[in-house]
Amino acid sequence: MTTGVQEEGERRIPVARILFSLAALGAVGAPLLFAVAALSGIEHRWVDILCQFLAPVLIATIALALAFLLIRQRRWAAAAAGVAVLLLAAVWPEWFAPAGEARPGAPILRLYAANVWAGNTDAEAIEASIRRADPDIVVLVEIGPGTDRRLLAALDGYPHRVGRPRLDRPNSSARTVIASRYPLEAIRTRSDGLNALGARIDTPLGPVNVLGVHLTRPWPFMPAEGQVTQAAALAARLRALDGPVIVAGDFNSVSDARIGRQIKAQTGLIPARGFPGTWPAALPSPLAVTIDQVWRSPELAFVDRRVLGPVGSDHRPVVVEFTRAAD
Repeated sequence: MTTGVQEEGERRIPVARILFSLAALGAVGAPLLFAVAALSGIEHRWVDILCQFLAPVLIATIALALAFLLIRQRRWAAAAAGVAVLLLAAVWPEWFAPAGEARPGAPILRLYAANVWAGNTDAEAIEASIRRADPDIVVLVEIGPGTDRRLLAALDGYPHRVGRPRLDRPNSSARTVIASRYPLEAIRTRSDGLNALGARIDTPLGPVNVLGVHLTRPWPFMPAEGQVTQAAALAARLRALDGPVIVAGDFNSVSDARIGRQIKAQTGLIPARGFPGTWPAALPSPLAVTIDQVWRSPELAFVDRRVLGPVGSDHRPVVVEFTRAAD
């Protein structure tokens, strides 16, 4: 004989299963949306926003698959693992960009690039980071008034410098500096809406054009076409240059989303690998996104890329080593 208590329990069990299935479907479907957006190649700004966060979403999806395994939900674990594979395929071009084939015996050039943040006042941390990295060239963007003078004094080992005049921002002011151990000549700037500074540096690899850039924030924080027009302005500037090119700075976009694809198509530049990430600095690097990038022209090859510890900014510095590409 079935009691009323048993009948009530039997009714509750299917409801619990349905609720779990709906929750699991949402947990798996959300990262699937990111993967489909990235693999679709659609250039719309809504899709582009999703494409910025593939790295942390991939890590979270792997953790989700493991969690399903722990509670013996193998079908859902398999579904999450399948989505993780799609996310890995989407993020692969960013994480494993080609380094190029190095010319045997060619010198190595080390570059340090960082968005030091306009509100940063920890000049000592930035100075210590640069000193430990021991670069040949330093590219600093968004230098605020709290670190400006002390940073310039800290760059005594880099006597050759060029700086962009301070730009007023909604909540502060900031500027860009390129400092080098080797002689340099400033590249003439343009009034094209692009926050960029350039120098032609006489390095052991020969003359190299180095640009420090800071693209505007993406939509919805800034106008939808702001980054697009600035990337086009960067391409126009590069067309006027001869010889190898390095572009470093804060692009406010990952290298394989809409803006990165535009830069590749219009300039022929190649990004350094994008793992681990650089922003926000409060997160462990594997969970961060790589909006701070270094790009090379085909005449150069990457030797190494490292992401350093925080320096008081919401961005982590990047150190990249270059050499001449094989003929």
